[in-house]
Amino acid sequence: MIDIELIRKNPEFVKENIKKKFQDGKLCLVDKVLELDKSKRALQTEGDGLRAQRNELAKKIGALMREKKLKEAEEIKEISKKNNERVAEIEKECAEVEAELKKAMMSIPNIISERVPLGKDDSQNVEGKVYLKAEQKTFEVPYHLDILESVDGIDLDSARRTSGNGFYYLTGDIARLHSAVLTYARDFMIDKGFTFCIPPYMIRSDVVSGVMSFEEMDGMMYKIEGEDLYLIGTSEHSMIGRFMGTTLPESKLPQTLTSYSPCFRKEKGAHGLEERGIYRIHQFEKQEMIVLCKPEESDYWYEKMWNYTVELFVSMEIPVRQLLCCSGDLADLKYESCDIEAWSPRQKKYFEVGSCSNLTDAQARRLGIKYKNEKTGRNEFVHTLNNTVVAPPRMLIAFLENHLQADGSVYIPPVLRPYMGGKDKIIPKK
Repeated sequence: MIDIELIRKNPEFVKENIKKKFQDGKLCLVDKVLELDKSKRALQTEGDGLRAQRNELAKKIGALMREKKLKEAEEIKEISKKNNERVAEIEKECAEVEAELKKAMMSIPNIISERVPLGKDDSQNVEGKVYLKAEQKTFEVPYHLDILESVDGIDLDSARRTSGNGFYYLTGDIARLHSAVLTYARDFMIDKGFTFCIPPYMIRSDVVSGVMSFEEMDGMMYKIEGEDLYLIGTSEHSMIGRFMGTTLPESKLPQTLTSYSPCFRKEKGAHGLEERGIYRIHQFEKQEMIVLCKPEESDYWYEKMWNYTVELFVSMEIPVRQLLCCSGDLADLKYESCDIEAWSPRQKKYFEVGSCSNLTDAQARRLGIKYKNEKTGRNEFVHTLNNTVVAPPRMLIAFLENHLQADGSVYIPPVLRPYMGGKDKIIPKK
């Protein structure tokens, strides 16, 4: 949610930003916000005037009663009664206007960075830097599900019986590899100075609406029936929600946190060849990084965060690239975002394994997260950022394809061997 002062002072700038995101249908929201804001302030002014008048009327009634002027006192009482009725009406109208105003404000996208390339959808995202030369295999690389089955690492049939499509059992060395990568990623981020956290896996609706747009919520979140609770789609949700309604001392910034959690997603509308396997699923685990910082520091942390993910993948000897998300591919709360994509030797193209986002103060405004500026003494909104350290389902695909050997074994790079009991490869059983 952007600052309403920006809409009041420069509505055309806000409209231009909406156009850059190719969301022309939302242009009317700017004028709607201005109208609602005007109505709200008019109601507040009228209400304040009536409340001040009410105090004066009370004094007059008291004076008339002391003077035994009962008829005049009754007339003033009648005026006071109507005054009170109107104040009650105003309070009700004001609450309705505020609710409508908030809804409109939350639908207006965040202002995007000048660095964001303009484009209508993800087909117009722009390649950034490439890290590690992509290896050209001398043999045909099988589909990742076939590799997993060759090492007895997955059981999809049982998962379909217990849970349906979009779930799986990982077994043996693959299950161990899955945990090894998460543990390595945890230690990697702790070594970078981040504090490790394990958050709640369910959050209330006021946190959900604070961390994401309505459209994202509908497409992602599972609701717990009969309760005001949702399963998290990523630990960012509960990690940012942890600071809801708080004002941090400036000395406590930046907050640099890394969190582990399972993640639950509807994956509404998911389709395509890559659905066969573990590319797009309803449940997975992830190591995340979250930063809360002062506004002037968020660009610095954005660069630092996505580079940490690159460093992690390079240390596991997996080629990756940075992909700059264009304006039309940015979620409404995002100021700037990039994907980290791993090389697929089978498909001979890159695919997403993580995403880094700077949301400036958009989440903080929704959730009321501030810090006390020591220079000005004012409470100001923090900036929030999030980034995937590693999400094993997609990482496993990249890992298996890039480290598959001609004999069907899977090479384990040195950084992961301590977490794999010293193993340097996984041997096929089929």
